[in-house]
Amino acid sequence: MAAVIHVIGLGWEGADSLSQDAQIALNQAQILCGTPRHLAHFATHPALHLPWEHLNQGIQDLKNHLAQGYEQAVVLASGDPLFFGIGRLLLSHFPPESLRFYPHVSAIQLAFSRLKIPWQDAQIVSIHGRSWENLIPPLKQGVAKIAILTDPTHNVRTIAQVIQELKLPISYHIWVCEQLGSADEKIELLSLDEALNDQRNTLNIVVLLREASRLLNTNFLPVLGLSDGLFHGFPDQLGLMTKKEIRSLILGELQLQDGQTIWDVGAGTGTVAIEIARLLPESSVYAIEKNAMGVQLIHQNCQQLGVPNITVITGNAPEIFTHLPNPDRVFIGGSGGNLRAILEALDTRLPPRGIVVLALATQEHQALVLSWAKQQDWSYHALDIRLSRSLSVGDLTRWQPLNPITLIQLTKPHP
Repeated sequence: MAAVIHVIGLGWEGADSLSQDAQIALNQAQILCGTPRHLAHFATHPALHLPWEHLNQGIQDLKNHLAQGYEQAVVLASGDPLFFGIGRLLLSHFPPESLRFYPHVSAIQLAFSRLKIPWQDAQIVSIHGRSWENLIPPLKQGVAKIAILTDPTHNVRTIAQVIQELKLPISYHIWVCEQLGSADEKIELLSLDEALNDQRNTLNIVVLLREASRLLNTNFLPVLGLSDGLFHGFPDQLGLMTKKEIRSLILGELQLQDGQTIWDVGAGTGTVAIEIARLLPESSVYAIEKNAMGVQLIHQNCQQLGVPNITVITGNAPEIFTHLPNPDRVFIGGSGGNLRAILEALDTRLPPRGIVVLALATQEHQALVLSWAKQQDWSYHALDIRLSRSLSVGDLTRWQPLNPITLIQLTKPHP
């Protein structure tokens, strides 16, 4: 008879949490494996106890004993062994037909049930024995519900540091759920500052729930260089905006003067247009965007940041240009596939020595712009920008690169 390994998930109550099938498997066990904490629930069980301090060594010990003729083994685990548990590791060491799984309610299920929040749309992230960098993608995407499995090193404070360092345009409620299902169960809501100073190093589940937008006090904002976190972004792509450092370089390349008429073509969420409008209150800024969600976000950001001198234009470039006054400066952040046509239109609309600045992500667009500039005898200047921001978590600091981009400044010749 081939050996069978029963993998039994436990709750905090230990033996009292077992289903009838799991209890039968336990009663027949000749070998009992698990952490000392799990084995302590079954101290009087007559089977051979194999404490697992280190998983790989524990699995090897189990293999050695099964080779000696043992036929029934039980591996004790927490919650659901196939949900960020030991199940995946066991399946890599033993054939599936030799394994039987008996899941208990997972800590994630318990956490959301205590918070009384549906969780079918939650994103689950484990930093338990894994890198905290796993948190970065869902936070940048602005996922509304994130459940995080922690460990003593990658803990509440680590999560708060990542949130703070990313300078997100949204905020999260931070719920800490620990010892779920036990008599000492604790559910606590922390502010970001409280989480940054949290000293606990116990196992827990952290649930992040995205907050609704808050009113912004504009009295303490800088003249230039607004944080990315101050802008509303696309719900599914929060990072899809021109970053603060790039905006500052764009404004420098535009060589702006107050009182000018400035177009922002492909304005996205309006970050560049808003920086220009705040810096030059006597200028008229036109934010041109074809995407309905983008137009809505520009209006929201203008209202939140108290910017009255932006006119939001909905439409496709260059066709929409016929409805606008001639510009002195133009920034092109997006062209919708019409880059050459846009440049041709600007050639007739800009005054001599008028300036166009383009933010380009592809070599094909860079080549197109430079070729066009040479053909039209426009002067040009290019910047290849590869920036990284520091990201500090715990005692370590690493570089988080921004997407590389090229800025090209075009100046219309004097006749």
